[in-house]
Amino acid sequence: MLEMIRGDIACVAARDPAASGTIEIVLTYPGVHAIVWHRVANRLWRRGLRFPARFLSWFARLLTNVDIHPAATIGRRFFIDHGAGVVIGETAEIGDDVTLYHGVTLGGTSWSPGKRHPTLEDGVLVGCGAKILGPITVSKGARIGANSVVVDPVPPGMTVIGIPGRIVRPLADRRRLSGRIDLDHHLMPDPVGEAISELLDRIDFLEARLAHRERRDAQATGNRAAEIPAEEMLQ
Repeated sequence: MLEMIRGDIACVAARDPAASGTIEIVLTYPGVHAIVWHRVANRLWRRGLRFPARFLSWFARLLTNVDIHPAATIGRRFFIDHGAGVVIGETAEIGDDVTLYHGVTLGGTSWSPGKRHPTLEDGVLVGCGAKILGPITVSKGARIGANSVVVDPVPPGMTVIGIPGRIVRPLADRRRLSGRIDLDHHLMPDPVGEAISELLDRIDFLEARLAHRERRDAQATGNRAAEIPAEEMLQ
């Protein structure tokens, strides 16, 4: 357990440029405090000491504003950035090197016993305010955009945004141009921009077709005029 706690502290410096030293991280980061208390509560829970584990979890919530059920399974080098308003349910499972920002909920959608909270595999990053609900799996290396609501499984390496959450693009395809619009001008997928780009391309096509039709009609009119005898035109 001590080795896991040391890993939780060390990973903060790698993921938060604002961190200036180990002492600052240990004393001032509520996300670190929350995971340390959870490691202890989880150990008590697995040994059958349910009430002490729940009480310790409640006490940690008072101190950190992070609510982690003591039965939740959390892997190595876990980081909650800003550590405010995070909720992690009883049957949630979190892999190694996962990062959550403030306001994230790993919640359930049923009152039935059994697995009802999400599973986050290694390397997942969840943006602030996101809600991941139900016994779904967010696969390795996926990214969940801020304020998204995810209720379906997420394949490896994908980015999900929106309400309800939708997959927009693999991480490897970070920057694309679609017509005249840079979809990744701020390094974030933009499905609305993509739709607008497709509409602009369609308008260009229709305008070109209309111009061609007008030229053809004008040419046909000119040819018909040339075929009319001059006597008839004078009448």
